Amino acid sequence: MDKLRAMELFVATAEQGSFSAAGRHYGLSPASVTRRIDDLEGQLGVSLLHRSTRAVTLTENGERYLQDARDILDSVRAADTAAADRQERPHGLLRVHSRTMFGVSVLSRLQPAFSDAYPDLVVDLHLSETPARMREDGFDLDFRIAPPTEAGLVRRRLFLSRRILVASPDYLSRHGTPRAPTDLAGHACLGYWISNEPVYWRFRLPDGEIELPMTCAFVSNNGLVLLNMALAGRGIALLDDYTVADHLAAGRLVQLLPEIRVTNATFDEGVFVTYRESSYLPGKLRVYIDFVVRNWSDALRNGDGFGPVA
Repeated sequence: MDKLRAMELFVATAEQGSFSAAGRHYGLSPASVTRRIDDLEGQLGVSLLHRSTRAVTLTENGERYLQDARDILDSVRAADTAAADRQERPHGLLRVHSRTMFGVSVLSRLQPAFSDAYPDLVVDLHLSETPARMREDGFDLDFRIAPPTEAGLVRRRLFLSRRILVASPDYLSRHGTPRAPTDLAGHACLGYWISNEPVYWRFRLPDGEIELPMTCAFVSNNGLVLLNMALAGRGIALLDDYTVADHLAAGRLVQLLPEIRVTNATFDEGVFVTYRESSYLPGKLRVYIDFVVRNWSDALRNGDGFGPVA
């Protein structure tokens, strides 16, 4: 029995919840996956999985073995990667997940130059508004706007950022410019909304913080949609500074209440890169992270918009 492959199949089955899903991932039939895990259980002398017609779940022994198996497989992959890195330029597939606006505003702009620098490394970039499940979905890197809370993940804050209020000159000429947070009540606000809870914006003033409910003219769970609405003169949006830097520099948007910090989440804002904890950081992860840091800095987004990639 190939024990490492059996462990891989067991981990995939536990994470995906079925023999069929694990089989699809490794190009095997459900019966073949079942047989190999049966053999593993027989060799160990314990039952790892509860099997039913509806689902596959872990036994108590299976829960303990799952973490050990993950650690062993991560160590094997790290050893393989370290050996390959010593011999070759980064190559293969790098699966990257990112929040939509950071991916559109930054990663997509850097990709052409990155491809030129590392032609043998294929980047598979996925964008969404929710953090990736690193192990279950097979991502190597995840760019988030908040640090991870899951066990077994490493976080690194790459950049400081802040959210700012913006509107188009056309909108302001028609509706006036708010001079204080309370003035926003008379304006068309564009809210980021991913739950059934009301939209609140928090303001940090000299005498303390206040939180105001926003009556929104439009809401979306996608920052790019809110940016386009603001550019179209439809209202005031609260967006990350790096997503609007070039629009501010070109005069397409105007920052409002620039002396006041504002957020819809936390004031401890930034862009974090997350990856699975390992004794060795694979070369393909290292070169990608370093490339992003080297070619997109605070100076770029706080100056005249996005400059050329160095």
